[in-house]
Amino acid sequence: MAINWVLPVRGVQVTLSCVVLGLMVYVASWWTSHWRQMSPVEVNFMIFSPVWSLLALAALIVVPWKMPYVAQNSGPKIGLLVLELVTTLYWFGGFIALAVFLNDRICFGTVCSVAKAGTAISALNWVAWMATLVLGVVRLFFKRGAASGGVKGEPKVEMHQGV
Repeated sequence: MAINWVLPVRGVQVTLSCVVLGLMVYVASWWTSHWRQMSPVEVNFMIFSPVWSLLALAALIVVPWKMPYVAQNSGPKIGLLVLELVTTLYWFGGFIALAVFLNDRICFGTVCSVAKAGTAISALNWVAWMATLVLGVVRLFFKRGAASGGVKGEPKVEMHQGV
């Protein structure tokens, strides 16, 4: 029996998203109070990405769990995969943009350490999203091959008399 490791990874995605959200809200709050202007776009995007992820995770967890008959159809399955792809791209773009932003600045103090930690944790979250995206793509093409007469989803079991 295969082990389904997607749900624990989803839990890691939720946890990392909440951590990044808290760190980036701290950075944005510090920036607003210290400089008396709006925080940089890179920081704001890294606030948007975890919020988007939590909403996407709600759909990615609830739909297959509570509505498996809907998630088995190819249309919703591709829709959930596109949602996961968009979220993965948001995390990739966000942590790269924030890393480039922090690299070009003179950065010191607690807020700088928090921003760098947020960037590193965002990169870890991108890896988690990438893993579930790759698994989703593999599952989609494997099931599609089974439907078209290729490799079957369930192995054929032959029972012989006397066994």
